[in-house]
Amino acid sequence: MKGENGMDTKISILFYGKTAKTTKDNLLPIYLRVTINGKRFETSTHRHITPSKWSVEAGRVKGNSEEARSINTYLDTLRSQVYAYQSELLKLGKPVTVETFREKWLGIEEKPVMLLEVFQKHNDQVEKLVGKDFAPGTLERYKTSLQHTRNFILWKYQEEDINIKRLNYGFISDYEFWLKSVRSCSHNTTMKYLANFKKVIHICLKNGWLQRDPFTGFKFAKKEVVREFLTKEELQKMAAKEFEMERLEQVRDIFLFSCFTGLAYADVHKLKRSEIVTGLDGEKWIYTSRQKTDTTSRIPLLPTAQTLLEKYREHPQCVNQDKVLPVLSNQKMNAYLKEIADVCGIRKSLTFHIARHTFATTVTLSNGVPIESVSRMLGHTNLKTTQHYAKILDKKVSEDMQMLRQKLVSL
Repeated sequence: MKGENGMDTKISILFYGKTAKTTKDNLLPIYLRVTINGKRFETSTHRHITPSKWSVEAGRVKGNSEEARSINTYLDTLRSQVYAYQSELLKLGKPVTVETFREKWLGIEEKPVMLLEVFQKHNDQVEKLVGKDFAPGTLERYKTSLQHTRNFILWKYQEEDINIKRLNYGFISDYEFWLKSVRSCSHNTTMKYLANFKKVIHICLKNGWLQRDPFTGFKFAKKEVVREFLTKEELQKMAAKEFEMERLEQVRDIFLFSCFTGLAYADVHKLKRSEIVTGLDGEKWIYTSRQKTDTTSRIPLLPTAQTLLEKYREHPQCVNQDKVLPVLSNQKMNAYLKEIADVCGIRKSLTFHIARHTFATTVTLSNGVPIESVSRMLGHTNLKTTQHYAKILDKKVSEDMQMLRQKLVSL
């Protein structure tokens, strides 16, 4: 019989009595031998016969007794089964070899690899490494991503899980559509979930479970987001404001500290007094590691930031917890910031993260600090991330050129 690859698959079938395995009652066990391209697969048929009744030449039981008819019919069934398995293997495009035939015969078919099982296993490993290789937030993102994938599979296939062999480009683009339409995710959030999902596809590819990457040809383009930040005037307004409520003043101060150091909320929150050190230049610096990326941030303290540190030196919360500032929860800070914006007449939706953007744009880049230095202070792992801020500064380019125009006019 010809195989898929055009080669002849030579297959021969032999039934024989295995004398070496003769039973105590002197019965001969009948064995089946299938030879494929010169290699053998042997298995017991679980039938026995008195040696004298077995025909070695015919490979059958002699005579026409009830016993002979019954055994011979069974042997014929096994013979057809061999040919049936051979056709099945060819249909599946698998090579007909002793190994593939044995697996088929013994029912050791490959267990399908299921997508959500692989995803869950990945998340379990991340969970064990939280605090070592991963931040707690990373685990949360993967958990949410797994949940979205589970819901999408239910929506698309009405199934609990799917075999990874069914993954293709169509699956990815339908998943993107589902995240944007059913889940109402923004374009950039959708790309983040798909990037998390790609991690799992990567595991499948590396293990050889998937032959083709379903993401081939998929574009992970993020859309530019215009990031809000405070202008120099707004910063001055906020710094000069006197507040009746101590809580508001405290939140404003912590926000300003971040505007002058570029620290994200999580990093201001965990900043210890021991992380304020004297640098090589004799000035005070912040030496800390970013919670998000575990990269080091080294930031020289600007006068405003230093004044704020002094102001809270004796604050009980700082003294007891060895903290630099009495930081509230991010949620509370953001709620107070809305109030602060109102009081200061700032028409921007203030969140704590805007302070970091303000440091990058208004405080550093606008004042001519080179982008490489800003990138290092922000603890960015690549310059591309910092370049988002430089793009906003077309305003600065326009102001610089305006000044040049005036100079040229007076020439």
